[in-house]
Amino acid sequence: MKIGLYFGTFNPIHIGHLAIANHMAEYSDLDKIWMVITPHNPFKKKSSLLDNNHRYQMVQRALDEYPKIEASTIEFSLPQPNYTVYTLAHLEEKYPDHEFCLIMGEDNLKSLHKWKNYEVILENHEVYVYPRISEGIIETQFDNHPKIHRVAAPIMEVSSTAIRNGIKEKKNVRPLLPYEVFQYLDEMNFYKS
Repeated sequence: MKIGLYFGTFNPIHIGHLAIANHMAEYSDLDKIWMVITPHNPFKKKSSLLDNNHRYQMVQRALDEYPKIEASTIEFSLPQPNYTVYTLAHLEEKYPDHEFCLIMGEDNLKSLHKWKNYEVILENHEVYVYPRISEGIIETQFDNHPKIHRVAAPIMEVSSTAIRNGIKEKKNVRPLLPYEVFQYLDEMNFYKS
């Protein structure tokens, strides 16, 4: 099975994340999409980042009606700080029958050359890139790279930060969130202070 890994803090997961994940599931050759929830780095203080389990609960609820997309907590059990190259090695060992690919926004492609062991990642894994509006340029080494595939997904400029700020400012952010996620946030009183 060919699995696309879509990494994120998903703090909270929103309609932009879902639109991109669903587009990758429906319009690429990937069989499944795993939404890999990035754990809270214990060495960093970030009070706005919800606990790992709460973010997992939200992703799980958001994906109820998307059979090709799953929530993954694989990084929760790996040593911190974590690097994508180590997560990929761990997944290959745990699931030798699967082929793992990365899903990233064009903004991340612009900084891929700074990632730990990015050459190893590109040697062993395909990368599916969705468009983002961002500053900077893409390194020429990634132009026409055989392992990098550009997917004409919709450009989604929805941001978890803007949603958190909107909730804090008592704005109506419901249209930006899956209904189940909005309900969960509201019940738990998250991001309100």
